[in-house]
Amino acid sequence: MYRKLYSSYPQIIQSVTEQLRQPGMKLLQDSSINLEKLPEIKSDISAYSPEPKLLLKHFTFTHFVELIKVEDQLKRAFYEIEGIKGHWSVRQLKRQIQSLLYERTGLSKNKKSLLSKLASKPQIVSVSETIKDPYILEFTGLKERSEFSENDLETALLDHIQEFLLELGTGFCFEARQKRITIDNEHDKIDLVFYHRLLQCHILIDLKVRAFSHKDVGQMNYYLNYYKNNVMTKADKYPVGLILCTDKNNTKVEYATAGLNSKVFVSQYKIMLPDERELEELIQKDRQEIEGS
Repeated sequence: MYRKLYSSYPQIIQSVTEQLRQPGMKLLQDSSINLEKLPEIKSDISAYSPEPKLLLKHFTFTHFVELIKVEDQLKRAFYEIEGIKGHWSVRQLKRQIQSLLYERTGLSKNKKSLLSKLASKPQIVSVSETIKDPYILEFTGLKERSEFSENDLETALLDHIQEFLLELGTGFCFEARQKRITIDNEHDKIDLVFYHRLLQCHILIDLKVRAFSHKDVGQMNYYLNYYKNNVMTKADKYPVGLILCTDKNNTKVEYATAGLNSKVFVSQYKIMLPDERELEELIQKDRQEIEGS
């Protein structure tokens, strides 16, 4: 992690080093640290990232732990800038990354309006927020909206996943969307249900517009057991569950799925935006605003 932080934010290391070299910084002079001999690590500094003093003023180490998880430089700069503008806590930063704010902004026709609402809208975090991998979903030809909410994005994602799997052919047969199951007058909905004629089993898909949580496996296992007892016939093989999420920790997935009798797979999906030029212009403009204030 420290190596990744060093390679992602060398400008911060340089800024801190310059401050430590100032007269009066006796601690550095008395230490055995040789700043000239720090190991050379390939830097992936973003050209869009705000200046180091702003990053250090607004973000803690824990903020940077979340930011370095964002591999794309333009996307990371977007969250840096919006985090500075909105004075985001670590929880708020994590929330916006997991809810795909960058992608929703890129898809929204009125980008400024969507972002301005973040400042006026209180950040409410609910308890739920606490077979291919990855799926790349390209949003070309998507119907234009002024702003893309999380619900809008989830609907669009389900549309694309449904079309994507059907276009693969090789046995995928669409069966249901938002399939309702009821036990003791309590209702749950499975996002997508396919039947695979070659595997001879149902494939249940649960979409998460956030990172993977171990609780998702319990929910999917519940769906699979329901299908085993109430839907599958003697000619069917056991159903398969696929959880699609924006990010996942492989160790967490391994622990969550170990020992299950059911087949549960967890895959990541990524969104390819139609055109990033508008986002790039927005990020450059916002960067100039926060550095000039």
